[in-house]
Amino acid sequence: MKESIKQLLAGNQHWSEVKVKQDPEFFRRSALGQSPKFLWIGCSDSRVSPNDITETDVGELFIHRNIANLVVKDDLNLLSVLQYAVEVLKVEDVIVCGHYGCGGVNAALKNQKLGLIDRWLENIKEAYDYYQWEMADITDLEERSKRLVELNVLEQVNNLGKTEIIQNAWTKGNRPSLNGWVYELETGQIRILHEEITNNTDLAIACKYERKKAYEMARQ
Repeated sequence: MKESIKQLLAGNQHWSEVKVKQDPEFFRRSALGQSPKFLWIGCSDSRVSPNDITETDVGELFIHRNIANLVVKDDLNLLSVLQYAVEVLKVEDVIVCGHYGCGGVNAALKNQKLGLIDRWLENIKEAYDYYQWEMADITDLEERSKRLVELNVLEQVNNLGKTEIIQNAWTKGNRPSLNGWVYELETGQIRILHEEITNNTDLAIACKYERKKAYEMARQ
């Protein structure tokens, strides 16, 4: 067995032993079921571990991760997770969390050719093309990358709100809330971009169409 694999297994053994010492009933309770209040949609980047950066424990977050934290309308993986979280687990909040320095966002921004993943990154490129009215004003490449990370989060929150799953849930009540966050690798801090969107009116205020209208009016 590779030494690196042995280290992972040894880490698991130590972690489980520590948990039992802290709380002898922890794993028994965990085995009975889950009732997380949050669905976390984040990036697969190894530096952005949801439980670590929010200091949450096993069972507190229902998690879906992919390259650049995208919400794609025909992604059955994401939609299945979303439906289960909203309709079965009854989560109170859905959080889309991007992060500065995202490799997927940077690849889309630079129009790099990476193979199969290019098809996935087209979703970010489409957002970039739409937001040219804002991105064109940013000449510094690093600042442009940061802004595209933020706009990508906004776009995914917008995509979430348009899904049949969220629309049906909102018709029945004001749950779940949609939230857009971005994580700073340099500081370990989370910035709130958009929070507690619980209806179509709030979504329209945050979404790209209203933002573009406000932008154009400000430049007149």
